[in-house]
Amino acid sequence: MLEGQPIVILRNNVERNRGKDAQRSNIMAAKAIAGAVRTTLGPRGMDKMLVGSIGDIVITNDGATILSEISVQHPGAKMVIEVAKTQDDEVGDGTTTAVVIVGALMERAEDLLEQGIHPTVIAQGYRMGMEKALEITKGLSFKVSHDDRKTLLKIADTAITGKSIESVKGKLDGIIVDAVMTVAEKVNGNFLVDEDDVMIKKQKGKSMDDAELIRGVVIDKKRVNEGMPRKVSKAKVALVAMPMEITKTQVKAKIKITDAEQITAFGEQEREALKKLADAVINSGANVLFCQKGIADAVQFFLAKHGVYAIEDVPESDLKYAARALHANIVNKPEDLTAKDLGSAETVEEDNDVDITRISGCKNPKTITILLRGSSDYLLDELERAVVDGTRVVMDAIEDGTYVVGGGAVETELLMKIRNYAESVGGRVQLAIESYAAAYESIPRTLAENSGYNPIDKLVELKNAHAKGKKNAGLNVYTGAVVDMLAEGVLEPLRSKRQSIQSASETAIMLIRVDDMMITQSKPRMPPGM
Repeated sequence: MLEGQPIVILRNNVERNRGKDAQRSNIMAAKAIAGAVRTTLGPRGMDKMLVGSIGDIVITNDGATILSEISVQHPGAKMVIEVAKTQDDEVGDGTTTAVVIVGALMERAEDLLEQGIHPTVIAQGYRMGMEKALEITKGLSFKVSHDDRKTLLKIADTAITGKSIESVKGKLDGIIVDAVMTVAEKVNGNFLVDEDDVMIKKQKGKSMDDAELIRGVVIDKKRVNEGMPRKVSKAKVALVAMPMEITKTQVKAKIKITDAEQITAFGEQEREALKKLADAVINSGANVLFCQKGIADAVQFFLAKHGVYAIEDVPESDLKYAARALHANIVNKPEDLTAKDLGSAETVEEDNDVDITRISGCKNPKTITILLRGSSDYLLDELERAVVDGTRVVMDAIEDGTYVVGGGAVETELLMKIRNYAESVGGRVQLAIESYAAAYESIPRTLAENSGYNPIDKLVELKNAHAKGKKNAGLNVYTGAVVDMLAEGVLEPLRSKRQSIQSASETAIMLIRVDDMMITQSKPRMPPGM
């Protein structure tokens, strides 16, 4: 090799950022993502309109929805979006809070780096601050029992407040809490709630006020034959997986018919086989049939003759929901049906306005349905997002049995307590812990900004109240007053706060420690001058 000749290690299509450039790049990415959702935080936050490549429109202030619709390329930005996704998967709410905290932590880290504090020291201080924050948050929590409907209503109300469908939140709160309380099951002394046990169905055309809770299942199908009853009371429901018709053979076969008598005999035999399928359902005592496959016309005729309400082509997921709600067994063949396999409900009826069948009045249903109505798809989608958020936070509160207050009260307390803790540490790590504490200012500050108040004035008022021992003092975004959030009923599940603190802190720590970014481009970069 000739002296001074460069040695090429990386290919032309690899873009590399090192040292401060890499750190600055990640910091800017985190701040940009936080800035995208910052104005949506709180009950008086603004909405975002997201237009997809094919022209579909989403209007929402839900952080997880906004970030899931944004296409980003920067790896640091993707990690921040992953924080929102994890928060949404684990808790169902608090996504915007988590992302805003990440942005604030990275902004504070930028100041520390400018002062010459090493990233390892910053990461150490942030980790110590996170552990202290989790400890303090646990101490600020309150207990709630699974049947404390009054408190659970407040938790659901806090999650829904600020959505564009806020006008019907009073009705939705009750529906959400009753739904979750119904499907909660006690396992080894603890209450568990399966998210899939609360089924949400949307129906376009009516007012949002017409939302209702159905102690059973709604299936997007109508009866197969007009001769069948539209409504069945004291229903005995059979669930069949196999088709109620004569199926084709697995191998090719031909029937040779030589005279008219054979045609008649063949038709009679087929009719008799179909009648047996219908008789198997009727003899079991069922007056309602849900079939996962098709139902032959002859079978429909026999069922209608005996007053049986039948639906065909029921999706497998709906059939399983129905089985849990009705306490019924799904059988493969109608011949296997017995009275023990049947489920029971007070009413099975076809809706007059739309093609749905509602099964209601199930006794101790293991699944339950929330039927939402709205005048447009945009409204229905936002309504669904609000109900999902409310349902998830109530589930969290019932499972953990704990909650904290909202309104920026917890974050202000963390700001004060962690700053005091930093003084006992000393050294450069103290500066990192103090910066970690200061990052929590971003939540009450943003709440004040989004509500039209001076953030500095409100932050001073909050700090003053907390310095006097009022640990539940938070900002009332409607009046601008600093009040007791517990008395105001602004409550959130402890799990939401813990998750947002932990995921935001760990992501910030990970990004701060990156000092080299090697990004492989899809196409090789062209040499200069080409």
